Amino acid sequence: MPRRRDVPKRQAAPDPKHGDRTVGRFINVLMLDGKKSTAERILYGAFDEIESKMRSDPLATFRRALENVRPRVEVKSRRVGGATYQVPIEIRPERAASLAMRWLADFARKRPGKSMREKLANEIIDAANERGESVKKREDTHRMADANKAFSHYRW
Repeated sequence: MPRRRDVPKRQAAPDPKHGDRTVGRFINVLMLDGKKSTAERILYGAFDEIESKMRSDPLATFRRALENVRPRVEVKSRRVGGATYQVPIEIRPERAASLAMRWLADFARKRPGKSMREKLANEIIDAANERGESVKKREDTHRMADANKAFSHYRW
């Protein structure tokens, strides 16, 4: 963290096809080794598969999937008097969106399947229908925070 001044928050560039900043950020999350054009091809291919499978707007399905995966609370470790407590805290909207995107991309990579575009399309469809590994991860996070509600007075 710099001591002199606040560093301005950079805006992610919108994606070239839809002009949406959220999709542009997700392309950056999906990208490996700086291969942005490959990440774009994977995402747009997944959108084509979503459109053919669900017969609906893939962008709306993507937004619904992100909303279903976005966590509201998480736990952070807090050390008090030699003991470490998992303290539940509410998540800022930017962090919630980042976690949702990361979880979608990670669990799509772990899915069995032929191509990444197929795996990503299936994960987005599952998340939009409130099932799949990324939604399960959000529920596990919420369950962990709920179980440790007794330590919420250690919040800082």
